Amino acid sequence: MSYPDSFNTVSIIYGTIFHMKKMKKLIIGNWKMNPTSLAEAKKLAGDIKKGLKMVKNTNVVMCPPFVYLGPLTSIPSNKLFFGAQNASAEISGSFTGEVSHVQLLDFKVSHVILGHSETRARGETDEGVNKKVRAVTYEGMTAVLCVGESQRDKEGNYLHHLKNQIHKGLEDVSRKSLPHVVIAYEPVWAIGAKYAMTPSDVHETSIFIRKILRDMYGPVADNIQILYGGSVDITNALEIVRDGFVSGLLIGRESLKAKNFLEIIRQVDTL
Repeated sequence: MSYPDSFNTVSIIYGTIFHMKKMKKLIIGNWKMNPTSLAEAKKLAGDIKKGLKMVKNTNVVMCPPFVYLGPLTSIPSNKLFFGAQNASAEISGSFTGEVSHVQLLDFKVSHVILGHSETRARGETDEGVNKKVRAVTYEGMTAVLCVGESQRDKEGNYLHHLKNQIHKGLEDVSRKSLPHVVIAYEPVWAIGAKYAMTPSDVHETSIFIRKILRDMYGPVADNIQILYGGSVDITNALEIVRDGFVSGLLIGRESLKAKNFLEIIRQVDTL
């Protein structure tokens, strides 16, 4: 990976370490279109909630399908937060099949995943993602902006792709809104793959993302949490967070297995 000449790597690294020590880690479980019944969803949420009693240094967010948000968010917990997998930037109107970001407020949604590679693959544009980010942060919810390249090339064109996604996704998002912004780096080629990205590569990419954010907002951008997602499991989660210098994880399939998800949380909570 090659960086611009002006890239002050040492400053970025020390700034990141300082702010990571101050902040709680963040783990988000993206259930996608699972499980297939409300009963299963309640059991999964209940099992995860029970396992969080000893967790102290990590915030945990579960993002179930929209249809389960009502029943699940009625489960009281000061350890477990709930998020949505997407949201429309429109407040109301003739948008069949969509769920407004405003409608999510009644369900005490704290985080909203936006720009996920799966929605981008269905035609979502950077401009559309940006509109959602601005709408969600305006309402005080945290926008989890997903970015990631489909493949890596030796020429480094994927870096330009990442930079473009971040710039367009955060266009017109003010410094005032930054406490409600999280960047989730998910290399598309690593999602559902046999192996996750190596911690050293995660670290290099997180530095690059931090550089972009600093260029946009200045040192205050060091407060933005950067997560990694893509084939995370109990064998690699600790090293990815610790050696990759990220603030946490966005987890897909392993978040549907309460035992594994809780083990990942416990590992990360020791950092």
